[in-house]
Amino acid sequence: MAEHETKATPLHEWHTRHAASMAPFSGYDMPLWYASVKEEHLAVLTRAGLFDTSHMAMVEISGPDARPLLQLCFSRNLEKCLQHGQTPLFSGRSVYGVFLDSRGHVIDDAIISQASPTHYLVVVNAGMGAEIADHLRSHASGYDADLTDLTDSLGKMDLQGPKAGLILRHVLEDPNNVLSDLPYFSFKGNFPLETDLSSSIRLRDGTPLLLSRSGYTGEFGFELFVPPHRLQATWQDILEAGREYGLSPCGLAARDSLRTGAVLPLSHQDIGDWPFLNTPWDFALPWSETDHGFSKAFVGGEALSRMETAPVTYPFVGLDPRKIQMDESTRVSAESGEELGSVLTCTTDMGISWYGDRIFSIASPDKPEDFKPKGLCCGFVRLNRALADNETLLLKDARRSIRVYPTRTIRPDRTAKKALSRMLRE
Repeated sequence: MAEHETKATPLHEWHTRHAASMAPFSGYDMPLWYASVKEEHLAVLTRAGLFDTSHMAMVEISGPDARPLLQLCFSRNLEKCLQHGQTPLFSGRSVYGVFLDSRGHVIDDAIISQASPTHYLVVVNAGMGAEIADHLRSHASGYDADLTDLTDSLGKMDLQGPKAGLILRHVLEDPNNVLSDLPYFSFKGNFPLETDLSSSIRLRDGTPLLLSRSGYTGEFGFELFVPPHRLQATWQDILEAGREYGLSPCGLAARDSLRTGAVLPLSHQDIGDWPFLNTPWDFALPWSETDHGFSKAFVGGEALSRMETAPVTYPFVGLDPRKIQMDESTRVSAESGEELGSVLTCTTDMGISWYGDRIFSIASPDKPEDFKPKGLCCGFVRLNRALADNETLLLKDARRSIRVYPTRTIRPDRTAKKALSRMLRE
């Protein structure tokens, strides 16, 4: 295949047959939406949505020194990353973090899942499998670890929304067992999927499955990994099982607006080739509890420790759905006109609105009876200084200027971390 040729996931034919609006994304021809971005966004907040995420890349790491190599190259301290930094990563659990270069700049973000103390799966962004594998190899001298780039060798989809668990029960071989004791950022199943089928969890049709309680929307849900040749059948079975629950296929546009409202970064856009400091995602760094340094040595850590100043990233929310265009004309300024930096993401979370002086979500349990979300502009800015309390910002493009408010969180009442037992009752 030519280097510039766009790749396709195993679901590409299904997407085109169902009239998806397609566009290139990270080297793949991917669905942006089917009928309506707004309807897909709201489906995830109120019912469920199904996303093709087979473009994501994966790297398998195994061997006696797999964990020490990750401990060196990954930002999270794997010995202190669960239960608010009190316990180590253990088998069946996953953790989010970033891979940095020697300057402390982000190469990519990732989720690491531990199958055993000597066996890990690293999920990275589309097109990044080879680069992350090479990055790990470049630091692997003296480490006994095997690295395998699994790009395009696994099928993947995300089932997200409050009805996700109810839908999943219809397609799992042993739902009561699989959906017990599955907290946020945990998983069940084996990888590689085909090597130990006797102990892998399965779908009702016998398909081996790796099931992760995670996702990229901020809402309750799962990521499902299956063999690529079983992806389309699994996709169709889940859509059929979800028909009575209002399940919708969803594209990348709704994925983007949902993740932004949940204050989740897009790698190479909200985090990237600049120092990974002063962001809403500083929890991904291994801060020491006793001082202002780090609790371990890791690639990029020394550069960050020496840094005296760095840009500051803020989430923001607007007063209404209006957003600005992301192009060379885009600027961020203070009310005084002082130029402050750049806009990283600007989109609309269509499930939220102001009501009085508070933001509600369409999924807020205490929303007013007459609440109807109109949507709010939201996103991230990277500024050259910290903001004072109550300081507002102006976002400008060639056509308009809008006022936005820095915030810690955007969409309230997100469901990602809710107890599984509760979500299976609702």
